[in-house]
Amino acid sequence: MTVLPDDGLSLAAEFPDATHEQWQHLVEGVLRKSGKDVSGPAAEDALSTALEDGLRTRPLYSARDAAPDAGLPGFAPFVRGGRAEGSTAGGWDVRQRHTALTDGVVLADLENGVTSLWLVLGEGGIPVTELGRALDGVYLDLAPVVLDAGTEVEPAARELLRLYEERGVAKEAARGNLGADPLGHEARTGKSSEFAAAAALARLCAEEYPGVRALTVDALPYHEAGGSAAQELGASLATGVAYLRELDEAGLTVEQAAAQLEFRYAATADQFLTIAKLRAARRLWARVTEVCGASSAQVQHAVTSPVMMSRRDPWVNMLRTTVATLAAGVGGAESVTVLPFDHTLGLPDAFARRIARNTSTILIEESHLARVIDPAGGSWYVERLTDELAEAGWEFFQRIERTGGQAAALRSGQLGEDLAATWEARTGRLAKRREPVTGVSEFPNLAEQPVEREPAPEPRSGGLPRVRRDEAYEALRARSDAHLAATGSRPRIFLAALGPAAAHTARLTFASNLFQAGGIEPVTGGTFAESGATEVCLCSSDAVYEEQAEAVTGQLKGAGASHVSLAGRPGDHPGVDSYVFAGCDAVAVLSATLDRMGVS
Repeated sequence: MTVLPDDGLSLAAEFPDATHEQWQHLVEGVLRKSGKDVSGPAAEDALSTALEDGLRTRPLYSARDAAPDAGLPGFAPFVRGGRAEGSTAGGWDVRQRHTALTDGVVLADLENGVTSLWLVLGEGGIPVTELGRALDGVYLDLAPVVLDAGTEVEPAARELLRLYEERGVAKEAARGNLGADPLGHEARTGKSSEFAAAAALARLCAEEYPGVRALTVDALPYHEAGGSAAQELGASLATGVAYLRELDEAGLTVEQAAAQLEFRYAATADQFLTIAKLRAARRLWARVTEVCGASSAQVQHAVTSPVMMSRRDPWVNMLRTTVATLAAGVGGAESVTVLPFDHTLGLPDAFARRIARNTSTILIEESHLARVIDPAGGSWYVERLTDELAEAGWEFFQRIERTGGQAAALRSGQLGEDLAATWEARTGRLAKRREPVTGVSEFPNLAEQPVEREPAPEPRSGGLPRVRRDEAYEALRARSDAHLAATGSRPRIFLAALGPAAAHTARLTFASNLFQAGGIEPVTGGTFAESGATEVCLCSSDAVYEEQAEAVTGQLKGAGASHVSLAGRPGDHPGVDSYVFAGCDAVAVLSATLDRMGVS
């Protein structure tokens, strides 16, 4: 009889340890079955995933993947958090964004889970003169207020400080951020502004309002222009350094100047990249302040990415923002803003705002994410990705500094060119559906009813562009919508399924999804003559194509088909006009198809 150990923890003690090389050998066997004859490290590389910034995610991480010591929360290099207690005391700050003055909305948010307010004032937002009305009924000693007023930052800040005094809020009790960000505003609008007003507000806050910061380092303009995670990090560092220099000239110490800055980053549905980005940002800023002779933790405000939000099937955005919020919380952001799922469609309604604020509440109160500081810490993958992303971000920061700093990089156009190049490469992946957009390029629903919202104020523009992952497919769907409005039906394509179901099901499903992504309705039942279509796509296996494709193509063209495509890799199929396959440029294929159909 075998006697088990009584410690309950040594069940594998008698088994020999597997080696990394043995695991690679198993991978080789699997890859060989799929036609890839590679061995050793090459087998592991075949399963790796390329990321932006020259990074790669490997399929397996182990103790061999060493990374620098992350330290402890509250201590340099602050990788594990800027505060010793993290968010364990009460979760992260739930910060809701408002761009319009709507009676009762602000108070409804605060009464139902929101803990601070982010108010867009002036151009693209609430008039500065209406700030008092926007904050009517708000206990300003309890709810921090963060302003975003562009060129009107000084009058907006003075108005908020006046409200503090008018409502009896002691200077030491005031909390928030006055939102001065001259370089961020220039990135948004292309218009430069003097730093003097920001410096004056920073001096005032440093001397009289210990709980109020004067400046925001907003990295969203670079993310929304198509920048990568490393570019977002590098641009934010360059902006932060520029502000430190300006505040030093204004007479503030390094410690005082660093204490006036709050950094704003995008949180995306790529949860591990977001976690690593926030951890890397703290490490990089710790290095900057160390070089400047101080030790200061970066204060972070994470915002769910507008770039990832889709206009079609916007309900999926709830899932995207949930993952992004989880990543922001795990990554250690002090404040998190969840953009409502209908953010791209106009002003969010009450339901959308409720879902947005409850996303944080569920993750904090029910999922207990805030109970542990830096829950991803110690993961070989996360620590390695944090290190690699920090290196890439520092390299981009140095590139900006070599050109003369953030202002020079913006005004010379170099920064815009770098971001555009990154977005162009990503656009290619989106077009080929290598980066899927659920509900848009994958599993679209042509029968969905549009979600209508009241128009939101036009955002500030004129500087770096704002991009969206869905934009190419949105343009195709808009053409289809116009055709539907004009004719009463969508453009159609007949999918000819050849052979038994086992032969055609996979490619029939592929083709149906692909054409719907462009607003083209697939017809799979009946005959070609009954479909009302002028184009056909053959769907089956390669073996069936060899037997039937040429004859069927001839019959279809004889019946009036103007163009016959085939779902599969290009081959020798007489009469077939084009091919659609995994990895093809779907946007180009769909655009050309609509062109042939006369859909403008």
